[in-house]
Amino acid sequence: MTSAEGGRRAGWFTGSDADPDAPFTAFVFPHAGGSAAQYRSWSQTMPPGFDVRVLQLPGRQERFQEKALDDLDAMVEALQEPFEGELDGRPYLIFGHSFGALLAYRLAVALVRDGGTAPALLGVSGWAPGSEVAGPGRETVAGLSDAELLDRVAELGMMPHGVSLDPATLATVLPALRGDLLAVGGFRDDLAPAPCPVAAFGGADDPLLPGEGMDAWARRGTDFLGTTTFPGGHFYLFDHAAAVQHSLGRHLRRLVPTA
Repeated sequence: MTSAEGGRRAGWFTGSDADPDAPFTAFVFPHAGGSAAQYRSWSQTMPPGFDVRVLQLPGRQERFQEKALDDLDAMVEALQEPFEGELDGRPYLIFGHSFGALLAYRLAVALVRDGGTAPALLGVSGWAPGSEVAGPGRETVAGLSDAELLDRVAELGMMPHGVSLDPATLATVLPALRGDLLAVGGFRDDLAPAPCPVAAFGGADDPLLPGEGMDAWARRGTDFLGTTTFPGGHFYLFDHAAAVQHSLGRHLRRLVPTA
């Protein structure tokens, strides 16, 4: 197992401006093609008492020279040791949006399977078991040109509003986006239960999760804490991050009241 310092040197997690003596740690996993920069403000906006770490997968920003991974099991395997190196005995939660929710769930399953410490809370947003949030399947993604891939994810509402589509930006985003979508498209659900309480969040008009799609977690968690729905589509989160953060804080303080 690596040390927390070694885990950060490996580049998997951003640092936090929060108090290192905070009673809780919060890990944030971005959406497909997303980067730590898009969630870095969580370090300042989470409720008091949280030391925030944001995942930075290979193939984006300062890790752009590293090849983006495109297999979910390989991602979990590569992530597990540096993640465990970040743990220091404090109760922790993992929150993931869209692809990040799937990755967070599978990491939590792997951690407990291998005898590690389970999260005190798993926060999931924009992805649920059995949903179509992956968009194109693995074979379809592999056969799409860059332009076709962008058209497809835009059609599915999987591109945040305001994302620049200029060539320079696309050159830095597309490898990671394609890799993440290949990973999700190749996911084969083994129905593994989440090894900790689950709190779900979603957008009322998310085209990928119609109706009560996030409630599918009720059949997957050891303790389902319910779904909180906000106005907006698949990327509702960027307009309602503070409300989601405070909900996560309330849930965790109820689950770990003496921390």
